[in-house]
Formats: sequence, C-alpha cells, structure tokens
Amino acid sequence: MTDKAAMEALARLVPRGSRVLDLGCGNGAMLDYLQRERGCSGYGVEIADANVLACVQRGVQVLQLNLDEGLAMFDDNSFDVVLQIDTLQHLRNAEVMLRETARVGRTGVVAFPNFAHWPNRLSVLRGRMPVTRRLPYQWYDTPNIRVGTYKDFEVLATKNSLRILDSFGLQDGQEVRWLPNARAGTAVFHFEHA
Repeated sequence: MTDKAAMEALARLVPRGSRVLDLGCGNGAMLDYLQRERGCSGYGVEIADANVLACVQRGVQVLQLNLDEGLAMFDDNSFDVVLQIDTLQHLRNAEVMLRETARVGRTGVVAFPNFAHWPNRLSVLRGRMPVTRRLPYQWYDTPNIRVGTYKDFEVLATKNSLRILDSFGLQDGQEVRWLPNARAGTAVFHFEHA
C-alpha cells in the first residue's frame, strides 16, 4: 500500500522519532516516508530480491529474511513500533508473527485487506470470490494465503492478549470509523501487549 493518503493515515500512528521495524516492507516506501516526514529510524524486513534492491536504492536499511521463520534475532521491545502493512495475509504463521510483533515492539500497527467490505460480500453472495482494487487477484492466483475481516482481527487480538489502542478502516485513502467492517477495504489496528 503506497497511496500517499493511506501512508499519511498510517504514519499518524507512528510517533515522531520512533525506531521502526517494517515487516514485509516491500519497496521501502513506507519506511522512507517515515524517515523523511516523521524523523524515524529503523529497518525493513523483506524477502523479495527486487524489493530489497529498491529499499537499498531508496536508502532504507533492509534485512532480507523470511518472516515465516520468525523474529528471534530481535530482543524484546527492540523497536518503538513494528509495522505489518499488507503482510499478515501472506504469512503461514500469522498468529505467531502477530505475537512476535508485540514482543519486539512496544506497539504494533497492522493493516490488511478487509474481506468483509461490502463489495466483497456482494461478490460472495453472487457466488464468486471478490476481485477489487484492494483484492485484485483471482482466487487461483492470489498471493494472499488467508483472508480476514476487521471483526476477525478484534477476536484474534483478544485471544493473544493484545490491547487495541486505535482502529479504523481505510477506503480510498480516507479513514472510516463508522462501520469500518462493512465500509472499508482495509482494516487498520494499532495495538500493544496487554
């Protein structure tokens, strides 16, 4: 997710000057933005060679790691904020990585496609998996190995003793706070370990 309005909304959850770990950082756009606009420092974690190269070209410090292998290299509370922006739905061990996020960061920020967004519900009612701007793949070629909803994450957070500090949806770069489970294509949660 590199839309400027969406990055600004997510960046507001990251205090100025924070030490940040961006898990699944892609081409480093978010971490670059946080460094330039909010005076943050930190690292990105990415597995794809092309994205690692793009991070280096941006001047973003990046570690090439497979997140499914965990974050054992980082001590508890090593970072002020750990980001998982469009990462959770790609992981085989999503719940473990969520707990690791809470362990290595004082707070975490997670954003993922909200499968309960009303256009997705309508597609399923018509008997088809959704294909939208937010979920642009067919069911057979999607990189997402799981789908979740805004409400699903609330349950998962409670199960894992995470306290939600803020939550909202994002739709077309705008925050959605009223009925985000139905009205937003992206679910966003800011949390800490309870």
